[in-house]
Amino acid sequence: MSNVTLFVAFSAGVLSFLSPCVFPLIPAYVAHLTGSLVKDNRIDVEKKRLLIRSLSFILGFSLIFVILGASASFVGQLFAARRDLVMKISGLLIVIFGLQMARVLNLQLLMREIKWEVRPGEKKGFWSSFLLGIAFGTGWTPCVGIALSSILLLAGSTETLYRGMLMLFVYSIGLGIPFIVLSLILTSSLTVMKKMNRMIPVLSVVNGWILVAMGILLFTGQLQKISAWLSQFTAFT
Repeated sequence: MSNVTLFVAFSAGVLSFLSPCVFPLIPAYVAHLTGSLVKDNRIDVEKKRLLIRSLSFILGFSLIFVILGASASFVGQLFAARRDLVMKISGLLIVIFGLQMARVLNLQLLMREIKWEVRPGEKKGFWSSFLLGIAFGTGWTPCVGIALSSILLLAGSTETLYRGMLMLFVYSIGLGIPFIVLSLILTSSLTVMKKMNRMIPVLSVVNGWILVAMGILLFTGQLQKISAWLSQFTAFT
């Protein structure tokens, strides 16, 4: 698998984290995972507990995403004889997803939403956080669904089951790393969160147009050519 494909998967994970459906809710996620409270403009929780709960949460949704990647790749193998058609359809759908994120379209079908009920003080542990991660992976918020669906479409166009699973694993890393970093920052101050929150609407539009560009490249076959060229260039150097 080329580095450019993995970079796209990782970037999609980061884009999912920075979406307006996820980023503003990070304090609620952290409070729910750790059973903590917001105190003195910060989340009052022990960093060790936060890391353990966050990692278990990430493992939970990563498991679901990797399984979805394997499923998408398996379905793609069934249509291997018509791979060009699959890539064109996938590219077109990714363009639609991108236009939705860029607010050019407003398709209600892509705006499913889940709400988290935070109960500070509720007893929690590793397995409860893991199960919450599984729930997050299967429930998807709207913006995560758009970016994730785009990567699943790419996974469906890969040549092997392993590559599809790897793509979704890298996607999970892209979503998980900033989650841990920001969670740790929130234990010191919520100020950074408030400042970054102002940029989210703009980032959402930018992310949408990135998906549009990626969809066009996949539809026209240029994404595969770029991947092949980079693989040859890497091998040569």
